[in-house]
Amino acid sequence: MEMFATALPALGDAWALILQPVVLGYLVLGVVMGLAVGVFPGLGGIAGLSLLLPFMFGMDPILGLALMIGMVAVVPTSDTFASVLMGIPGSSASQATVLDGFPMAKKGEAARALSAAFASSLFGGLVGASFLTIFILVARPIVLAFGLPEMLMITILGLSMVAILAGRIALKGLAAAGLGLMIGTIGEADAGGSLRMATYDIPYLTDGLKLVIVGLGIFAVPEIVSLLRQDRSIAKGASLGAGWFDGVKDWFANIWLSIRCSIIGVVVGVIPGLGGSVVDWIAYGHSVQTTKDKSNFGKGEVRGVIGPESSNNAKEGGGLVPTLLFGIPGSGSMAIFIGAVALLGSGDIEVGPGMLKNNLDITYSIVWLLALANVVGTIICIGASGGIAKLTTIKFTYLAPFLFMLISFAAFQSGQNFEDLLALFVIGLIGIFLRRFDWSRPAFLIGFVLSNPVEKFTNQAFQIASFRFRKSFEEGIDYIFSPIVIVLIIITLVSVVLGIRQAKAIMAEGDVQSGSKRAPLVFLLVIAGYLTFALINANMIPDYNMTDKVIPLVVGGFSLACCLILLFQMMRRPEGDSIFADKEIAGEDADAPYGLWSTLAWFAGLIAATWFVGFILALIGFLVAFFRVRAGAGWGKTLLLTACGIGFMCLMAGALNRDFPPGLLQGAVDLPWPLK
Repeated sequence: MEMFATALPALGDAWALILQPVVLGYLVLGVVMGLAVGVFPGLGGIAGLSLLLPFMFGMDPILGLALMIGMVAVVPTSDTFASVLMGIPGSSASQATVLDGFPMAKKGEAARALSAAFASSLFGGLVGASFLTIFILVARPIVLAFGLPEMLMITILGLSMVAILAGRIALKGLAAAGLGLMIGTIGEADAGGSLRMATYDIPYLTDGLKLVIVGLGIFAVPEIVSLLRQDRSIAKGASLGAGWFDGVKDWFANIWLSIRCSIIGVVVGVIPGLGGSVVDWIAYGHSVQTTKDKSNFGKGEVRGVIGPESSNNAKEGGGLVPTLLFGIPGSGSMAIFIGAVALLGSGDIEVGPGMLKNNLDITYSIVWLLALANVVGTIICIGASGGIAKLTTIKFTYLAPFLFMLISFAAFQSGQNFEDLLALFVIGLIGIFLRRFDWSRPAFLIGFVLSNPVEKFTNQAFQIASFRFRKSFEEGIDYIFSPIVIVLIIITLVSVVLGIRQAKAIMAEGDVQSGSKRAPLVFLLVIAGYLTFALINANMIPDYNMTDKVIPLVVGGFSLACCLILLFQMMRRPEGDSIFADKEIAGEDADAPYGLWSTLAWFAGLIAATWFVGFILALIGFLVAFFRVRAGAGWGKTLLLTACGIGFMCLMAGALNRDFPPGLLQGAVDLPWPLK
């Protein structure tokens, strides 16, 4: 009762602070900036908050918080535009939305998908803010109860979603997840520092591959190439569907799903280090599990939009729990948020227990600024969704070069290396072939995202458990099998059992026809060859770094075993069996007027030209050549579109204070910006 007596006056003070016109003005400004940043694939809240950092020094605390909360709250809402309209994950928190949102856009239901997503995001954001209000009072013991075994079980729960998303051939899904895990182990190991799959001849691989690059490569590149080959608009017809009101009705009809997924978002957001990379997959898996007719998932099921979008906004409220209560960043954007708070005012505000004790009114201001930002952002997005959805009726030949431009720029920002573009191209190739042969790309991405948490939590939990077992057997058992761990084990087992039973109803890449044995068999052998090489590489790590080789050996061995079983099944089954699924046999890809390699050559040409003359000069040549040759546009339209593309790139890079990829020319000649 004493806690509530203290909290009530603070709540009143918080409302008095945030209802000032100047504070609301800064909140709206932050929302608009967040919407602008979120629309561009691959940037997200980290880039947006980084942009604001220089302006935080000495700013009035409540004004600075309004600006930052306004931005960070709506990025998970606005990143839906790219996911639904273009098939490009706007950020790591909107990857699952692509699976059903983009097929809805292809069917001419873009406005419906967007409005359902925005209504779900608004609800999730409000749920997150409401739970944050309660958690500020009662969540401290809950968060402290999560040790390493509990964190490990949460990541394993995330991996259990693979069973749901594996598709008709479960072994393909398991092997795809294993491949993602193995690619996630590339670089310096977390425990002993061994270099895995990265020699000193390739220093770029030392830090591993970035999630932005893998997400764009696995989802964006295959969809851009596929639509470009078909030479049509994203939506085959000009109809945009029934508009935003039907999407809101879809959300209301599935409100209990939205409630459950919002709670999932809050719970996962509370746990530091997981957040947006995992929560949308868990919510999507839950949406599939709780739907009777699962045949429409992956083909435009609105529940596949509502679930992830409810959770990814709710997780922002959850992510603020460890941030505000303990000063532990719940995500990358929260890490920047902590640094920015320290710059506000005279620097006397510091997140953590002291903030709850000395600045409880400021703490509650953050909570309700979060709720207001979600309301303002959703209203703006719903109002604009109908007009923005018309982008799907534009011939894709005129959109593709700009999308190649955007994803190249976004990929480069992840590490500021030219090799980022090469990695994007290689991962894009993997994504194209996973899509072609009906291997689950979501399963691959889940494996990649969880590779680091699985290894880190496993190693740390094993070391502590070993120490406790040496003290006493009972203490070791109590440490490993806490009540929370037991509950999570039960949930995971139920998830796996249900997922295996339902897998045949889920088509990982849509309705893919089957063909001859040769191409799927060659692709399987390539995957098996990589896994064999990765196993050999892991086994060569010195014995004193045993912790660095355990996960690669276990995961690689399991994945290779899945591939060998698949190989055995392929040798026995006749041509035409579902195991030989190939999108080049029948359907849109097979009937496309343009070939895969001739289409990819345009993207490869942009990257190659960037190596020699830098990004902007290469982009000028790429846009002019593409619009003239591939799109068949006249010189007037070509020059106008090229100027718009270059101007937009320069404006965005200047506003975000970002560089362009340089080439050999920039190393030899001192050129002015933006050419340098």
